[in-house]
Amino acid sequence: MRVAISILLGLVIGIIGTVSVMNALHERHPLPHAVMSVMAHHAGALHTAVRAQRCDAAEARQHLTRLLETQADISEAFPGVDQPFLDEATKLHAKSQAALLAAPANCAALAAALKPIDEVCQSCHQQYR
Repeated sequence: MRVAISILLGLVIGIIGTVSVMNALHERHPLPHAVMSVMAHHAGALHTAVRAQRCDAAEARQHLTRLLETQADISEAFPGVDQPFLDEATKLHAKSQAALLAAPANCAALAAALKPIDEVCQSCHQQYR
């Protein structure tokens, strides 16, 4: 009986250890997830403002600026990716820069500025996610 309990206890400890190691290995490169999370935060804040019809030009400019700045880290966050992915990142950067330069002052202008950004994001996520 003691042998069976010892074997069972060893298996449980082994499974817990394996799960812990797998989680640690999965989290060893947090930069790609962090870059995407920060971009999602700023894009989400912009979309929330449009849905609520509370579009402040200064706040929109701040979120668009942070979105643009964060995109500069995409190539560093995803080393060794293929060129089409980097082309999508360049396209995203160009669309975000155009949105920032358009300086949307109201919700209709902000929604129009976000549409090309959303299209590039959706295209990239369909291909590479």
